[in-house]
Amino acid sequence: MSQISKTDQKLLVKKIDKQTINIQIFDNDMLASIVGEFNKNLIEIEKLTNSKIFFRGNSLTIKGDSEVVIKTANAIKFLGNKYILTNLIDSNDIIHSVKNEKDLSETNIHPLGELIKTPKQSVIARSKKQSEYIKALKNNQIIMALGPAGTGKSFLAVSVAITMLMEKKIDRVILSRPAVEAGEKLGFLPGDMKEKVDPYLRPLYDALYDLFGFEKIQKKIETGEIEIAPLAFMRGRTLKNSFAILDEAQNATSTQIKMFLTRIGENSKLVVNGDPSQIDLLNKSHSGLIKSKKILEKIKEIKILEFDHKDVVRHPLVSKIIQAYQKVDDKN
Repeated sequence: MSQISKTDQKLLVKKIDKQTINIQIFDNDMLASIVGEFNKNLIEIEKLTNSKIFFRGNSLTIKGDSEVVIKTANAIKFLGNKYILTNLIDSNDIIHSVKNEKDLSETNIHPLGELIKTPKQSVIARSKKQSEYIKALKNNQIIMALGPAGTGKSFLAVSVAITMLMEKKIDRVILSRPAVEAGEKLGFLPGDMKEKVDPYLRPLYDALYDLFGFEKIQKKIETGEIEIAPLAFMRGRTLKNSFAILDEAQNATSTQIKMFLTRIGENSKLVVNGDPSQIDLLNKSHSGLIKSKKILEKIKEIKILEFDHKDVVRHPLVSKIIQAYQKVDDKN
């Protein structure tokens, strides 16, 4: 049974008049998750939509302008879908249930985006761009994603890659980043090579542990099914039955990106992610991310996506911070 029909069994939307919509929710756990502790989720939705929501029993009554009540009903239906698929509604879901509303109509209750099921949680696209990105990760061999922090580029790529590994569609996942120094030389850091480069790769480890658990990931690393390595270690290799992700590619030169992309072999996918606004190279002009995008954008087999501040799925302040810095950069 589809996610929409499951939701319709548990959540009934009824239009009373142009300015009133009633929603009945027949699953008490879903109702509690949508409403939130001390009605905090409803209060947040009211602020975001400029609507009024009256809660009694298992019934939510939405009042406001005709477009507002439809938008609010869409947001609540979104949360119902989210709960059915993941058994969880968090604060970011409240924001994104309203934020991504487009082309409102009574018959177009906005659906969830692409879904990735992992052992610890289900990951759902929270914007149209994220949905497009997940589809590209599943269907294309080479993908480039450019955009600011917090848009889910690395997290979603890791989610799809490890899911494909668990489903035995590939044999190995390779996660790579340029080991760009930030005030310290690699040679001055203690330990062997793995211990030297691990701090640079920590965000990738965090994504792995969040989605699949520490023990499961450690076992996959020990068997070589998951490999985490600096970009320099990719030279000379041909990747077969693999899913390789180059993260923080704004800190790679165009020659390095070319080297990475030309590693592709049979039944493999390569992903290049980066944020052009966060270049850590001493000479920022050496960054090859934008140059590589321009070189490759006419190759139809390569999918290139660009995220912006509207696609940020971290704390709402992240989007505002990005916009503030962007305004300054545009003036300079």
